[in-house]
Amino acid sequence: MSKGKQITFYEREKIETYLRMEKKKIWIAKRLNRDYSVIKREIKRNSGKISPYAAANAHYYAERRKKNTNKRKLEKWENKKLKEYVKKMIEKGWSPEQIDGRLKECPPDEIKKCRDKTISYESIYDYIYNGEGQYGGLYQKLRRKQYKRQRRFSRKQRHSLIKNRVSIHQREKIVDERKRIGDWETDSIVSPGINILSVQSERKSKLCRIHKCEDKTAIASEKALRDSIDSLPKNFWLTITRDNGSENALHCQTKIPSYFCDPYSSWQKGGVENLNGLIREYFPKKSNFDLISEKEVYLIQEKLNNRPRKSLNYLTPNEVIANELKKGALNS
Repeated sequence: MSKGKQITFYEREKIETYLRMEKKKIWIAKRLNRDYSVIKREIKRNSGKISPYAAANAHYYAERRKKNTNKRKLEKWENKKLKEYVKKMIEKGWSPEQIDGRLKECPPDEIKKCRDKTISYESIYDYIYNGEGQYGGLYQKLRRKQYKRQRRFSRKQRHSLIKNRVSIHQREKIVDERKRIGDWETDSIVSPGINILSVQSERKSKLCRIHKCEDKTAIASEKALRDSIDSLPKNFWLTITRDNGSENALHCQTKIPSYFCDPYSSWQKGGVENLNGLIREYFPKKSNFDLISEKEVYLIQEKLNNRPRKSLNYLTPNEVIANELKKGALNS
């Protein structure tokens, strides 16, 4: 901690603890890498004749004494409710950008009464990495970024053995535009065990379906896919985009037009690949799906379906699908 910076709440808590341990002011100053005069003034200013030094009270009155306005928004005492909301959402797995968008589009009731109702995602990152949030370890709740992306077209093409395979290049152009509900991408996530996860992602709404499969056979994968199809009205399933894995060999059984990516071109179904990355936050690569229950998988599915998305104007996938169902009910 730089000696010239203002004392933080974290430091005040340390001062309170050290005073209770009967440590001398000069020892506390060295411990906190502060000038002795700064620590002496801090303790004198915030200690009464009867009442001892208390970090919470010291911080409260220090905030009120401040005249500058360049303080981080989440560290201002009048924004306590906003800070609590941000911390709660980060703990839930929301990204700072999602929190920012949700506050702008659909602020919760407890925030509507606050003086400051919004905060930029850059300010949230600043609070997490440079402000008081760094002492709470909030950075550990943020999503991991992909450490390295493989370049497109970096591998040689290979011939697929899947019968009646239809190339993605024959898929309707409207699918690329993401203007309608019903265009899905499917994939599998493997583990050290026998079980795998069958994953589907809808291109426009970002709705996902996740099922645990007993193995990676085509029979098990198609059964999981049919369970996903049965969970929604038939008009919500128009196309499916797949890769060239052997688990897709029975694609004709679904009776929904299926299109296959070029070999080694997973970026052609980027929606489900991104979803796989989100799922890996909950089930890292060494996770054994044999030890995970169907209920756990479902809870993760709905947690993802209830996250606001920037591409959806910060609505959640479930909210988008609910709106589509309402439209269908009104039109029928």
